[in-house]
Amino acid sequence: MSTAPERAVETVVMQFGSSSVAGPEQIRQVARRLVAARERGLRVVGTISAMGRTTDSLLELAKRVSGDPDPRELDMLLSTGERSACALVAMAVHDLGHDAVSFTGSQAGILTDAVHTNAKIREITPVRVRQALDAEKIVLVAGFQGFSRDTMDLTRLGRGGTDATAVALAAALGASCEIHSDVPGVFTADPRVVPEARKLPVVSYEELLEMAAAGEKAIGLRAVELARSHRVRMHVRSMDSNEGGTVVRELDGMEQPIVAAVTHSRDEIVLALRDVPDGAGSIASIFDAIAAEHVSVALILQNVSSGAAPLSFSVPSDDVPAARRALASAQEAIGPFEVSEIADLGSVSLVGAGMRSHPGVAALVFRTLAAEGITVRLISTSPIKITCLVDRAALEAAVRALHAAFALGEDPGR
Repeated sequence: MSTAPERAVETVVMQFGSSSVAGPEQIRQVARRLVAARERGLRVVGTISAMGRTTDSLLELAKRVSGDPDPRELDMLLSTGERSACALVAMAVHDLGHDAVSFTGSQAGILTDAVHTNAKIREITPVRVRQALDAEKIVLVAGFQGFSRDTMDLTRLGRGGTDATAVALAAALGASCEIHSDVPGVFTADPRVVPEARKLPVVSYEELLEMAAAGEKAIGLRAVELARSHRVRMHVRSMDSNEGGTVVRELDGMEQPIVAAVTHSRDEIVLALRDVPDGAGSIASIFDAIAAEHVSVALILQNVSSGAAPLSFSVPSDDVPAARRALASAQEAIGPFEVSEIADLGSVSLVGAGMRSHPGVAALVFRTLAAEGITVRLISTSPIKITCLVDRAALEAAVRALHAAFALGEDPGR
């Protein structure tokens, strides 16, 4: 009689951000988390960020040495933070009586494009990771980094890189993914702004993608994109407790609320362009130049009329220097135009998969903000999101008002 095939052992990739490895005791706590998962019979991979403010300190040092640090050398410098944190976690795991091995991004098979400081993952060939897992070791992989075959250089993944590393590894290994942070999950709003905000037990990939794009800090946008594309099972949870966090999965039509959350961001700078030369190619030239600088554009508003076209768009504050370079390049290509920067705005977004089939959401948004005396400066919409740019001083009032107007603090039995 033939025997039934053995059930495959489940693999989990556990992500830990910089606050989770800020000091020796936090590192030992991470090691205990990893060991506990291994002792439950799981194959365990941890992706680790640099300790605490290590990256900020190294970046400050680089700027003290050089007014304009070379991007390649900056990647070399900053990558040391994740590598050292990985090695320290591996040491702590050894002290708990388990085998562990730490890998750089390149050793783990994370292959990227050749863009320094903001590289994108092209593929993962986790040969050494699988070999270590087969040898029953806990594997630690340095977040934020990979390797470009085009240039044979180390690269850094940029904003949200450790989250993206974790999800990409989970996709390559057929694993689930846990994102650990200093918050216990995804909330209906930032609890620091709205104390009555409610933790969401489950959220869809689509909703979380829009929330991450609009300022949700629990997980990076690139990680959610990867999870949705590869259907990675994902769990956002707290580093400081064992209680259930937020599960990210597909929701059917009956489960989708009209509005899931209100998110906000203070990290928006609006670039307002005037006297842009009229013509079909002018706008394309501007955004080609912006894309060449790898700048992420959030909101775009153009007043379509005859003559010169006024154009406004928002970018994250970190991307402003690159956006300035891009606009200077565009001016050389299409002719001069006026550029001004508006730095006193913030964005507030309402997100919900049920919005696409429920009219009246936008009307309630604008009526609520008007009742608070809040002026909307720019508006952007998608089928499941409405984003408004408002004066930064009024941002928190806008979040609280919208959270109350849509009764998001009440449990809908979701």
